[in-house]
This record gives sequence, C-alpha cells and structure tokens, in this order.
Amino acid sequence: MLEDPRGLAISTASAEAAAGFDRAVSAYLGYRADAPRHLAESVAADAEFGLAHCLGGYFAMLSYKRANLPLAVEAARAARAAMTTATAREQAHLAALEAWIEDDLDRTLAIWDDILAEHPTDVLAFRLAHFSNFWLGRREAMRASADRVLPKWGRDLPGYGTILSCRSFASEECGDHAAAERAGWAALEIDPGDLWGIHALAHVREMQGRESDGIDLLAARERHFAGGNNFIHHLWWHRALFHLERREFDAVLEHYDRRFRNLASPLSEALPDLYIDVQNAASMLFRLERQGVEVGARWIEIADKAEGRIGDCLSAFTQPHWMMALAATGRDQAARRMLEAMRAFGRGAGTVAGIVGAVAVPVSEAVLAHRRGEPARAADLMRPVLDEMRRLGGSHAQQDVLEQLFLDAAVKADRGDDVRRALARAAERYRTSPEHRIGYAQAAARFRH
Repeated sequence: MLEDPRGLAISTASAEAAAGFDRAVSAYLGYRADAPRHLAESVAADAEFGLAHCLGGYFAMLSYKRANLPLAVEAARAARAAMTTATAREQAHLAALEAWIEDDLDRTLAIWDDILAEHPTDVLAFRLAHFSNFWLGRREAMRASADRVLPKWGRDLPGYGTILSCRSFASEECGDHAAAERAGWAALEIDPGDLWGIHALAHVREMQGRESDGIDLLAARERHFAGGNNFIHHLWWHRALFHLERREFDAVLEHYDRRFRNLASPLSEALPDLYIDVQNAASMLFRLERQGVEVGARWIEIADKAEGRIGDCLSAFTQPHWMMALAATGRDQAARRMLEAMRAFGRGAGTVAGIVGAVAVPVSEAVLAHRRGEPARAADLMRPVLDEMRRLGGSHAQQDVLEQLFLDAAVKADRGDDVRRALARAAERYRTSPEHRIGYAQAAARFRH
C-alpha cells in the first residue's frame, strides 16, 4: 500500500498506478483535458486499484449525462470488486459514488463531509463536494466546507491552491467580495494558471461591474488556457459577458462563434452537447436577443441537440436552457415532450428529481410561455419559485439569465410590482445599480419611481 502526495493511504502496490492516479486528480482539479488519459494509465498499471475505478465513475457522473450512467455503474462495480482490502476512506468514496448514481446527493455529500472530517487533506472529496454543492445552489455549504478544511492545510501540500480558489469562488457567491479577491490572488500566486481561481476573480469583477478589469484579467491569463478542457469555453463566456455589458455586441458574437461556441474546435467536437457549453450558448443568445441583436440561425444546432436530450434531467439548471432553444426554433411538440419527461423525472425520489419537479419544470414552462408571447403567464409561473431558483445550481452570473427572463415577462405584461421585485433582486446581487446594467436599465428607468 502506497500514499498519495498528501499522505493518504491508497490501495495499490504499483507506483505507476499511484502516479497516474495523482496526475488524473491533479488534471481534474486543474480542468485539464488529459485527466481521462492519466486515469486510464493508472488503471492499466493496476486493474485492481479500486479508487482509480471509483474516480472513473466520478468522471462519468460529472458529465451530467444520462447516457454515461452505465459507465458510472460499471466503474462502481469494478471498484467494489477490487476494494476487498481497501481503506475505509476509499470504501467511503465508493459509497459516495453509488449514492450519486442513485440520485441521493444528500447522502453523497454527507459521505464526502465525513471523509473530510477524518481526512481534511482528501482534496478529491473536497473538490467533488464543492462542485456538487454548487450545482445544488448550496453556496453557504461551499464556503463552510472550505473554511473547515483550510486550517488543516499548508502551502507545502499539493492542492493547497485548489482550496484557496474554491474558497474564493464560494466567498464571491456568498457576497464577500473582499475575501474572494484575497483568496483568488493567493491561489494564483501558487499557480498562475489556476483556472478556477481565474474564474472566481472574473466573477468578482462581474458582480462589481468592473468590466474592463474583467477583460484585462482574462486576456492576461489566456496563455494558461492551453490544455484546458471545456471549462475554458466558460471563461471565454465570462469575457463575452463583460463585452455585452459594454454593449460591444460584435465582440460578443465573435467570442460566441470563434471561442465558446466554436463547433469545429476539438473540444466541442469531442463533447458537442456538454451541459456547461449549452448553458453558455443559450443564455448568451437570450441576452443578445433582449438587446435587439440578430443571432441568425445559432439557436438551431442547440435545439437539435435538445431534442436528443429529452428526458435527460441530470443537470437541473440545463433544462431551461434546452427549452430556450426549442422555444426559439418553434419546436412546440418537442418542447411539450421535454416538459412531460421533466414532470415524470420530477416525480422521482432523488435529490435532483425533486429540484427538477419543483423548480425546473415551472421555469421551463415560463421560458416557453415567454417565447410564445404570453408574458403574464410566464411571470405567473416564475413568481412562486423565484427564491427557489438557486436550487437549480449555477452562479449569480449564470442565474441572471432567468432573472432577466422574469423581468422581461413582467415588463411586457405591465406588471409593475413584479418589475420592481426583479429590480430589487438585481440590486441585492450586484454592486452596480440596475440603472447601470444592460439587462435592467430600461426597466429601471420606466418603473423604478
């Protein structure tokens, strides 16, 4: 039995397998595209390394794609067969994976928390918990997790920068921009190419209305994007948001076509319907259309992919984005089938199932009603779940597209109280007033007083 670089026992006698596993974990933490290759090398070196199989299951689940569930199930089966002599920590990881497969994310997160209580330097458990809490809208849990483990870490431990960058992002999402700024820059001092740290600092600039600073930050750090996975598309999406706020629509479209929605890029060709890429694209098209920008046929390829993902509800936040594309292209029958499938999924007992049924369904119905020219119905559908939308996951910046949808519906339905409610919600999130934000300025001028 060997140890990982943080002193945790791992059940393999193969130094090559251990090294491959550590490279895979490091690549996962860094959003690098070669993580699967490193993991394959680890398994090839020791097919009985149960934690490596478990990591393969985690990778399958992180795709938030129903078609990859069998891969996760098979990885869990292989891990269980190999873990007869594994450590309690490794067996707990397997239990977390199996609970995740069953959509019992509350149990999954509880297991990761238990692992971290005993092994606070288990950076894999920490990062997975951070990510899963994010996609469940549990911002305070992200920050609490980072605050609990940080005192147990030191700069000499590999992965310390990850703890800092996660603390930065969690602090930003909880509204503590000063703490986010400090932790983000501390992470970048350790690794100038820490993509999650760069991302956290971009969010701070988004929330504070510092568009020029945001563009400069991402431009200066772009040299570190090489070798990154699809997450670099999301960073380019952030840069496009800054240009959008400055009403530089040509720059936004250029970033859309050449960077974060470049369908000919190797990353997009390998994963053409990845959830985060779909969210980036659909939300940006919606924002552009609100500003009167002609987006041409860009909705069509997203709608085509949406039809192929009807009934795949593992990513609750992606559901309204799929619906945006179906509604924009007038595919009413497909939209109805998607809603029916979402309702059926939402009747399940799982963690995500409950969120889809309670929140994603009415929000997606509102997306469809809004596009059909039924703003009053859209506003009525969204009003009861406004405070629940965070459960869909996504950051303040990502959720803002849904907030704008509600605002636009309220304006078009001449619902003054709803407009003022939407403006007040924006004022709570952003340091810049709604009067100075592109998606809110016109409504603020008309309804604020």
